Amino acid sequence: MKSSRTGFFVTVDGPSGIGKSTTVDELHSRLGAQGVPALRTVEPSTSDLGEFIRKNANHIHGMALACLVAANRYEHIDTDITRALHGGDLLICDRYLASTLVLQQLDGVPLEFLLALNKHIVMPDLAVILTASPGKIAERLAVRGVTHRFHLDPATPSREVDLYVDAAAHLTDRGVKVLVLDTSEATPSEVASRIADEIPPLPLPSVASATGPTPQDS
Repeated sequence: MKSSRTGFFVTVDGPSGIGKSTTVDELHSRLGAQGVPALRTVEPSTSDLGEFIRKNANHIHGMALACLVAANRYEHIDTDITRALHGGDLLICDRYLASTLVLQQLDGVPLEFLLALNKHIVMPDLAVILTASPGKIAERLAVRGVTHRFHLDPATPSREVDLYVDAAAHLTDRGVKVLVLDTSEATPSEVASRIADEIPPLPLPSVASATGPTPQDS
């Protein structure tokens, strides 16, 4: 069975303070300069539910927060992601499944629960995971300041780096192309250039769907 998905879905994830948003800004600018139009999105999304999560993530914990994040992701897929990919667009998302597998585990949620919640999501064509040494991440967080309860634990940078290694392996097992980039010494422009090199010309030929099974197919 063929799919009408002719767009390309790039997700950018990584530990707090790694420079995800800056990298997405640079990538969008670089692609634009090359005459490659790209749509940008973010998770939590900008919907009412996404904004609620953003404002209350420090007060809602564990499985409750994981369920809200998953609900927002399915809403995001229904309202934005599927339309873009079936319209032949290049879509770049700041945070996606890898962030869930890391942050919600840091919040005490079992991996099996997270995988079950996200069983039917649209998978990215290219999952970019930014990384650096825990010491470098801690330095960046110290400059930026604490913005989330996870940052109160000095062991978090090291745990995040390890969990993102696991997340990359999980995505690879799901057939997703994963690009892990060390940002310890690279500039955001250099990182964005490396990502841009992995993006094919669009629209893609209609190919077998890269989504997980939909609820209707199960």
